Amino acid sequence: MFVAAVIVSALLALATAFSGYGKLTGNPQVVEPLTTKLGVPRRFIPVLGALLLAGAVGTVAGIWWAPIGIAATGCFVVYFLGAVITHVRAKDWAGVVPTGLLMVFSAAALTLRLLSL
Repeated sequence: MFVAAVIVSALLALATAFSGYGKLTGNPQVVEPLTTKLGVPRRFIPVLGALLLAGAVGTVAGIWWAPIGIAATGCFVVYFLGAVITHVRAKDWAGVVPTGLLMVFSAAALTLRLLSL
């Protein structure tokens, strides 16, 4: 179980770090859909990016210290649940699927890490 947890955690950390970096650097391809389609205030974008990067670091650190990995992946489940709700409220159905997949992937990383204890 531990090997599967490491693989899934590493992939989750990579995806979230990439997304967080795009938000923190103000990449227009990342920021514009959030502000125009979803109505996220521009001042929240760096906060969301920082949360994603912190979660990515916590997920990787959780490979060696389980409590922080469990906390980070649990927070990712909540983060992406909020993102799914935001996409649904904005009727952005195309954005629900990738965000929902990241939520499921986060739940899988959390479950695998718990099972590997």
